[in-house]
Amino acid sequence: MCGMPSGESTRASVHEPELVEPTREDKVAKAGSELIGGPLGRRALLGTSWWTPVRVIALVAIGMFTLGLVQKAPCYNGAWFFGAGSQYTHACYSDIPHLYQGRGFADGLVPYFDQLPGDMQYLEYPVLTGVFMEVASWLTPGSGSIQDQEQWYWMVNAGMLMVCAAVIAVCVTRTHARRPWDGLLVALAPAFALTATINWDLLAVALTAAAMLMWSRSRPLAFGVLLGLATAAKLYPVLLLGPLLVLCWRAGRWREFGKALGGAVVAWAVVNVPVMFFAFDGWSKFYTFSQERGVDFGSFWLIIAQNSSDPLSTETVNTLATLLMLLCCVGVAALALTAPRRPRFAQLAFLVVAAFILTNKVYSPQYVLWLVPLAALARPKWRDFLIWQACEVAYFLGIWMYLAYTTSGDAHKGLPADGYHWAIALHLLGTFYLCVMIVCDILMPDRDPVRRSGDDDPSGGVLNGAEDAFVFGPAARPARGAVHFDGPQIEWDKADVPGGSLWANGWWPVR
Repeated sequence: MCGMPSGESTRASVHEPELVEPTREDKVAKAGSELIGGPLGRRALLGTSWWTPVRVIALVAIGMFTLGLVQKAPCYNGAWFFGAGSQYTHACYSDIPHLYQGRGFADGLVPYFDQLPGDMQYLEYPVLTGVFMEVASWLTPGSGSIQDQEQWYWMVNAGMLMVCAAVIAVCVTRTHARRPWDGLLVALAPAFALTATINWDLLAVALTAAAMLMWSRSRPLAFGVLLGLATAAKLYPVLLLGPLLVLCWRAGRWREFGKALGGAVVAWAVVNVPVMFFAFDGWSKFYTFSQERGVDFGSFWLIIAQNSSDPLSTETVNTLATLLMLLCCVGVAALALTAPRRPRFAQLAFLVVAAFILTNKVYSPQYVLWLVPLAALARPKWRDFLIWQACEVAYFLGIWMYLAYTTSGDAHKGLPADGYHWAIALHLLGTFYLCVMIVCDILMPDRDPVRRSGDDDPSGGVLNGAEDAFVFGPAARPARGAVHFDGPQIEWDKADVPGGSLWANGWWPVR
């Protein structure tokens, strides 16, 4: 453990901050760069080319997204339409073409207002996602066979989701100003490319990434509006308000948190209240469906259920999952208020969303998209990121092979239940591993890749460089001096940044 002064924060005394180059500080990035000519040299001319980090990363993200579309080609050319099992054996399943007709878009039905035939009476997605789906249906040609229309519908959605993917990459790249190349973690994430067009999650992820960028620019109202819109597209973004509340509590930034909360509530209400008022049954379907949905794919609850002679009821699982999530949130709050340094916003955001994923009763493979941008900001370390991504890719293949097994009858082609349970366990362990690495960074800030390069909390906005107003436990005890470390060090100078010094003008080791 590293002893350190506490209670105040600011940036390193750097008047002209230099960009952090991963190939100079990350061994895995350095080794991987050999594919494109090797690490950046000392005489490289930075900032003199049209190829800025933002443009490069945006193009890489689009290129990887395109590879993901190619991976879906076997389904596009027939597996979605002929034989249920082949879309699983080719691992190219997508909800998008199936729901074009299944949710009434092919028949011109209005989401939430028009009742659907069959068991699902109304569209089971949040309102802003329903609007996204409806707009895509307007852009889909209504002529030709239903297969032609579904192919067009998927392509239109893929084009709109590609824009979302580019927005995500750009926002992550710009959130940490000195670390733009961390955006490559998002752009090159294999699970991102594989799951991008399974569903419509990228809309909420893009709005959340834009919200994080606005917060990093000290624009809490814009953050709140974007986060409210993201929550109107998917429920998970609202979880970010919890970490923000605790961090603003520790820093005494109540006014900024109030702006963020107010903007989020108003933005969410503007989207939802009209539909809620005129079509309450349709609007509420998403919430009732989430509550009534039984234990499903990807969760440890499924492993328990499939290995139990008397599975837990849905109500019991809902209660237990909620309690587990609340316990995780209490743990994250305690960590935030007792850590020797105030944790970075992205770190706590990742931990809370990951806790929701780990404790939830369902884990669809595209949920990994929620975590990819947060992981790039919270733990920009290529080794750990790729370990986690390998686990997620294994799960991506595992769920489709399991579905291939369950739909192949006596042929038993694919992965049986026991094998699928191992795939679930791998996903859970990979996510938990990344959580552990982030918690270690919070408890020992000298090992945090972002803080080692001289930053405090570049995604923290008004929290970056703010003094602590409330702490307890270890963080409230007086500092016992600097850590002895034989290596390069950064001097944190109070005079250079308004608002106080980081660790009381102490010395901080850089490994």
